[in-house]
Amino acid sequence: MTKTSIRSSFLLILALAATGVASACGTSASEATGRFLVAENGRASGFWTRRAYRDVTIPSGTTLSLSLTSSMASDTSTIEDSVSARLTRAVSIDGREVLPVGTTLAGSVTQVDDSGRVKGRAMIAFRFTSLQTGGRRYDVQTAARTHVAAATKGEDATKIGIGAGAGAVIGGLLGGGDGAAKGAAIGGGAGTGIVLGTKGKDVRLAPGADVTSRLTAPLTVRLRVS
Repeated sequence: MTKTSIRSSFLLILALAATGVASACGTSASEATGRFLVAENGRASGFWTRRAYRDVTIPSGTTLSLSLTSSMASDTSTIEDSVSARLTRAVSIDGREVLPVGTTLAGSVTQVDDSGRVKGRAMIAFRFTSLQTGGRRYDVQTAARTHVAAATKGEDATKIGIGAGAGAVIGGLLGGGDGAAKGAAIGGGAGTGIVLGTKGKDVRLAPGADVTSRLTAPLTVRLRVS
């Protein structure tokens, strides 16, 4: 038997022995690296190593800075539509990064109101229910985030004012001061009619919009430490 054959047989025996020891100890592929290292010179130089993990808890009340990766709008979205975002600022506990930038979150629309006519402003609310980082998915509890359309009271008042002013001019031409007063009342009523028939602003959030979310329950994340 040549030296090369003896060396190959020896390495094969070592590999089989290592596999047998791992099986006897109940080590599974998911619990260990399961890799036996062999140097280029043919000598056995590797060993089995376990991966160590540590559970770290992020406290309730922690704010998550996010950027939307999906879109939503008060005039097109419906309750339970999917919402997604990614973390734009890492979350650290005791100086250790627990949630890195890019961590993804998923959730859904929880409430939506289309813009009404005069009464009510458009709004949309959503919350996140899951988070994925380090190849693991976690259920999370977050507060609902609500976005409300800007008020249009100033614009409405302007429309009513324009209607009253126009009515006063016409009334003045027709019947002097008394006619102006009556014309203003009529014109104001016309302006109000314009407002009543005008739909308010909608809420639209596009991908890339900056939003925040807040944990309403602690979140425990498993981190690899070696």
